[in-house]
Amino acid sequence: MEHEDIRKRYIAKAQAEIGGLVSRGVCMAGNAFSSLLILKGDLGPGDQGGRTLLAGADGKALHAAFDRLGYAPEDWCALSTKTEAGESLTPELLREAIAVLDPSTLVVCDETAASCVREAYAEELSSLEDFASAMLEPGHVAEVCGMRAMNLGGFEASLSDARKKQIVWAYLKKLPPLGEPY
Repeated sequence: MEHEDIRKRYIAKAQAEIGGLVSRGVCMAGNAFSSLLILKGDLGPGDQGGRTLLAGADGKALHAAFDRLGYAPEDWCALSTKTEAGESLTPELLREAIAVLDPSTLVVCDETAASCVREAYAEELSSLEDFASAMLEPGHVAEVCGMRAMNLGGFEASLSDARKKQIVWAYLKKLPPLGEPY
């Protein structure tokens, strides 16, 4: 089998998996082949009314922060813990969506999303030795299923408070790009 055929099969597989998620109401935005996944539970004004996930001030701030950290502009994907109908994703569907997107870094924007991750990855988190990481406390990096995970603890709310913005920036500095895996 030629390299181009293999590439086409990988793309078709990814399209089918992502299409399956979308057909079940999963809301995503960005590059599905990126290493960085931003998980959002509390949808703000920029996320609602048919607008793209992270289209508001929080998305602009996150893009700027990740750019400063050295991530490529296209190296991000966003996922909501809410379906298009506004219902919470089941833990199984959240795990499936994260597995399909296969990030190396998971950034959890708010406590609603952190609670969903805690439920979906309860077994893996409970096996971590560091209690703060196991509880996904804001600013702590947890290694879960081969990915780094960090809860920012209310990113959108931090944008209106200069001190909280500095704290979140300090958190984000713990997540530099990992580089190529080869």
